[in-house]
Amino acid sequence: MTAEPRRRGRLSRSGDFDRVYRDGRSHANRFLVLYAFPRPETSGDETRLGTSVGRKVGGAVSRNAVKRALRESFWDLADELPDGHDFVIVARPDSAGLVEREGTTGVGVALRELIVEATPERKT
Repeated sequence: MTAEPRRRGRLSRSGDFDRVYRDGRSHANRFLVLYAFPRPETSGDETRLGTSVGRKVGGAVSRNAVKRALRESFWDLADELPDGHDFVIVARPDSAGLVEREGTTGVGVALRELIVEATPERKT
């Protein structure tokens, strides 16, 4: 039996999302809104991600494609992210068109722009 690969840190409880929305800082562009919340020192140093893609983005197929692109782009940038932060990415309706036109690369560019704004103390 082979060991399962380690799962990336994800936000899954509504209380975690609420805390990030309430206490975190938001940064936005045409395609995405990024909420960043530095967790207290005692709660670990793992970076965690939550995504929110509403029905205005499109049907289930489009929403799932956007979620996959968001997760992949976010974790591609993981080396540049500070430890001990929770992030929530909210997809705006135009994000489905971005994924269709430019794929993960376009999402990565839009996300990098927001991460630079949100985390001035990020790793380089």
